[in-house]
Formats: sequence, C-alpha cells, structure tokens
Amino acid sequence: MFTRILEYDVFNRSKLEFLNYIEKFSKVNIVSGNPEILYNGLNDSRLLRSFTSKSTVIIPDGMGTVLASKMLKLPVKEKIAGIDVMESLIKKCSEEGKSIYLLGARQDILEDCIKNLLNKYPNLNISGSHNGYFDLNNCEDIIQDVKKSEPYVLFVAMGAPRQDIFIAENMDRLPCKVYMGVGGSFDVFSGKIKRAPAWMIRLGLEWLYRVFKEPWRIKRLSSIPKFLFKVIVYSKKFN
Repeated sequence: MFTRILEYDVFNRSKLEFLNYIEKFSKVNIVSGNPEILYNGLNDSRLLRSFTSKSTVIIPDGMGTVLASKMLKLPVKEKIAGIDVMESLIKKCSEEGKSIYLLGARQDILEDCIKNLLNKYPNLNISGSHNGYFDLNNCEDIIQDVKKSEPYVLFVAMGAPRQDIFIAENMDRLPCKVYMGVGGSFDVFSGKIKRAPAWMIRLGLEWLYRVFKEPWRIKRLSSIPKFLFKVIVYSKKFN
C-alpha cells in the first residue's frame, strides 16, 4: 500500500483506494507529495515530523515522485493529483451534508472560488473561509473561526511550505477530520488559472503547462533534481 521514498511512506495505489483508505482515520492530513514539498520536509524537522506522522498520508502528486518510485523499483500505481482529491472530497461533502472551510489565496480569488464551487455543487456547505494574507504567528482569530465552524475538511491554499506549517502547528487544536494543503487549487476553481488539457495530464505534463502559464514556477523545479539525486544516493546505499 506504500512505497518508501527516503524518509516517507507514499501511498502507491489508486485514487479511489486512497479515498476509501482515509475513511478509517479520526483525523488525517493529506500531503500532496511532489518533490518540492517532500524536499522541504527533508530540510525542516517540524515538517518532517508532520509528514511522517501516523495521521498523515502522502499521495504521489508529481511526476518526480512517480519517477522516484520507479527508480526504487517500487512503482506507485498512478499519479494522484491533489486537486483531483480535493474535488472528490468536495463532491463527497456535498452529497453527505458535510462542511468545508477554505483558507488561503487572495480575497477576490477566494470569493470567486466559493461562487464557482456553489454553482457546481449547490448543496455544498462552506462553513467558513478566510484569505491567506495573515501572520502565521498571530492568527488566533482564524483558529477560533475554524473551531466555531467545525468543518469536516479544512483546505489550506497558501503554497508550500506555509500551508504545511499552518497544518502542522494547528491540526491538534482543530476539530476537522481532514486537513489538506492544496497550493494553487483555489486559483483553478476560481477560474483565474486553467488546468492543462486532459492529454497533457494523462502524459504527466501538467507541470510543463503550469510553467508555461506561470513562468515564475520554473525556479521551483530545481527541487526535482535535488530530490531525485537524494533518491539515487539512497537506492545505491541499500542495493
């Protein structure tokens, strides 16, 4: 069910199997395990503790992570995109009468995201929201608002590692069952950013499309060779 990649156990089955698997948790942190996020964890003890916690499940979100699993000869079944998991959870909450809380992005993007989600899922209960522009060390008002809202899922869209730090520091204080850092997903749901064409997603080229649309992302790709180099060193050490 898991592939060991460096310090991490990465879920190696299908998205459907993943959604069924997390049902057993009283609380679960879903980490979209692309190389950037996993590399951040290797260099931050606070994040490493969070990512390797028994309450965390890492999904292989990123072709670099999929490639790493193949290099270790323990390939994952499929790439699981965080945004697809997010939408599956939203659909589940809409159908089952469970609520979500949206935390992150600019206020205008957040508002458009909420509007579009409610248009698509009229029965969805969005119990609360707040933009991502606040001090992580001075956000007690937001913590209290999430507590009061009692959402089933807390989606945090503040980019890595900020969203992961927020979840790591506050998960034990909050009543939500599911916690998930979702990066730029609010931008997609708001309509500001479009996802790659389906054929690019199937071929694992969504990252290339995103870099084309947002050239500033190219700087973040440097984590991929660094991560894969660590995987190569690790595999040689144990072979």
